Amino acid sequence: MTGFHEVRFPDAIARGATGGPGYDTTILATVAGFERRNANWSQARGRWDVGSGLKRREDFTTLIAFFRARQGRAYGFRFKDWTDFRGEAERIGTGDGATKAFQLVKRYTSGGEEVARLVKKPVAGTVAVHRDGIALASGWSVDAATGLITFASAPAPGAVITASFDFDVPVRFDTDQMDLSLDTYDHGSWPQIPIVEIRL
Repeated sequence: MTGFHEVRFPDAIARGATGGPGYDTTILATVAGFERRNANWSQARGRWDVGSGLKRREDFTTLIAFFRARQGRAYGFRFKDWTDFRGEAERIGTGDGATKAFQLVKRYTSGGEEVARLVKKPVAGTVAVHRDGIALASGWSVDAATGLITFASAPAPGAVITASFDFDVPVRFDTDQMDLSLDTYDHGSWPQIPIVEIRL
């Protein structure tokens, strides 16, 4: 079974998360000490521990309900990574006179290398689209569940399409078992709450 709930993990708890993007690399070393490295993933996959964000009794109650509603690892959900949640004037495509749909993308550039990250969970109400640097107030729509921008009329050939937006990460709990303790009447804890990014 696979499923996804279009609901965001509580921001008050997510704000204290630790973790971030990771890769899977196989390294083969020769007897002379040389290495051959094979990148098994072309895209990073995020992992976080949100246990440190659990501070108030209200958070405790909210988390229990959220975990039960997702049935542990069964259903994915949105998560705001407070270290990386915005794209600014991101180039999402070039018009060809026929294509109407463009996927939101965030690009990371360093040392002449560029990595494009597909953004499939934009935050509703935060998306702004530009064509050749001019803001478009209408003539397009965004699917907040897929990150697809669709124009009413295909942009002209050569038109540069950019977008600015906030976005969430699609994740799931990486455990089916809660490990809760009520330290005091007003404070509960779950020492480690692992969540992991999922591919959609």
